Amino acid sequence: MGLIFLGQAYSSAQAKSDENTILLGAPLSITGHHSVNGKHVRNGYRVAIAKVNENGGIKVDGKTYNLALKLYNDESNPAIAAKSARRLIKRDKALVLLGPYSSSTTATVAAVAEKLRVPLVQANGASLSLFDKGYKYQFAVLSTAEKYLSGALSLAAEAAKRNGGDPSKLKVGIAIEPDSFSRDLRSGVVKKAKELGMSVVLDEKLPRDFKDMTFILDKVKTSKPDILVVSGHEMGASLAIKQIKEQKIDVPMLAMSHCEGADIHGLYGLFADHTICATQWASDLNYQGVWFGSAHNYKRAFEAEYGYSPPYQAAESSAAVLVVADAIKRAGALDREKIRSALAETNVQTFFGRIKFDEQGRNVAKPMVLRQLVQGRYLLVAPAQFASHKLVFPRPKWSER
Repeated sequence: MGLIFLGQAYSSAQAKSDENTILLGAPLSITGHHSVNGKHVRNGYRVAIAKVNENGGIKVDGKTYNLALKLYNDESNPAIAAKSARRLIKRDKALVLLGPYSSSTTATVAAVAEKLRVPLVQANGASLSLFDKGYKYQFAVLSTAEKYLSGALSLAAEAAKRNGGDPSKLKVGIAIEPDSFSRDLRSGVVKKAKELGMSVVLDEKLPRDFKDMTFILDKVKTSKPDILVVSGHEMGASLAIKQIKEQKIDVPMLAMSHCEGADIHGLYGLFADHTICATQWASDLNYQGVWFGSAHNYKRAFEAEYGYSPPYQAAESSAAVLVVADAIKRAGALDREKIRSALAETNVQTFFGRIKFDEQGRNVAKPMVLRQLVQGRYLLVAPAQFASHKLVFPRPKWSER
């Protein structure tokens, strides 16, 4: 598609191109432990850039520009990502940066972008720590980590009421990876539990090697939580499903992140059924926006290009490109400061949902989505205005399967 742009000189203040091309740059995990999601992000960037260009590019001050993208492999290493970001800005003269994958890597790139006063529109760094430093050049299209699974507790509370129970009697168990994303996710769950009057009866850290969480599941058996929240990225999700299956752990609700990335259904089939899975986006959401139109149309375009259904990491990355294109158009100039100001005023509806930034650069307009895995299908159960199916609660016991 001609999207890997191999160099075009821009001046530092006013970006210009003899070939009417606007260069975007991103460090990305093409290899290393984030490589699977890194490739989803890359594909998301590419399909959105192609769509913008196919639809006439971006008009700026009477001229039409195409978008182009230059990537450097950061090898899933935050230090390499920071070095790559500096290279993209200083040597390659990228007008705007797109984000890498993961919160830890995004943190190093955001620091570089802030120091060099270059807009960074990122889609894969959800940790709250990214937004407490007063940065003015970072903008994130995704929902932040504390929102990921707090809604699962609300779902359980609503189900308990429907079943004639008292939501405040529900007990919550938490098992998380000791990283910044999962700690933030935990804080959102703990806060929601307090709001709903639920008690947290288990609060544990997953092993760093993700080989065995038996010691946690033994505590689940004794503390008997009604809701078990697990956050350990793909490896943690896979481990949880595997050992809950092996030990036949009965818990009325199992809620986790990174279900799709871990392919819990592909690996464990019906044993993964009735898991509540957090996602930033789903193709059956009733979102409409410029360029792609509906969420379903985006899915079709992505599948036609890459041969698989887009995970949310791809969708949110595409949304970042659309936000950049919208901001450049509204800025009316290839000037980083004007683009930064336009980004700060963003309020746009996309196939990914509405995107509007607060003063910290967080998207405050888009909710998280919860889906329940049933017979290999991810069924949309929250938020309520988009839900296509009712929550199954409690999960069937192992003796009933």
